[in-house]
Amino acid sequence: MQVILMEKVANLGNLGDVVKVKDGFARNFLIPQGKAKRATEANIKAFESKRAELEKAQAAQLAKAQEQGTKLEGFMVQITQKAGPDGRLFGSVTNYDIVESLRKQGHEVERSQIRMPQGPLKQVGDYPIQVALHTDVTATIKVSVLGEQ
Repeated sequence: MQVILMEKVANLGNLGDVVKVKDGFARNFLIPQGKAKRATEANIKAFESKRAELEKAQAAQLAKAQEQGTKLEGFMVQITQKAGPDGRLFGSVTNYDIVESLRKQGHEVERSQIRMPQGPLKQVGDYPIQVALHTDVTATIKVSVLGEQ
């Protein structure tokens, strides 16, 4: 299916690109999320008339994400969980716990923006965690998991 991108999508294209994607990806993700529209003649003409307005909105989102990224870069979050004597946690620290700790300290981040490629944290220690604020902006925070008896 041919779609026209309404915003920058990672590993796919930039604003205004007409790309061919699988039907399910377009119908189930891109179109419902407002990231793309079908590439019909009418939609392409409508997009061209709104292009400057969409580019301005995207630039504003990017500037906001960069500002938030500079505030978060190098930030340290401490999370306390029950742990055994060997440092293994009873349970784990997930992206939900990290978001709640950041929210308490005044940073608004969505759960989907926290990147944990190794999965939940299950040991006591310090871990670098990526926060993807925008397709072009990522910040690294340090999560310090503390154990309590």
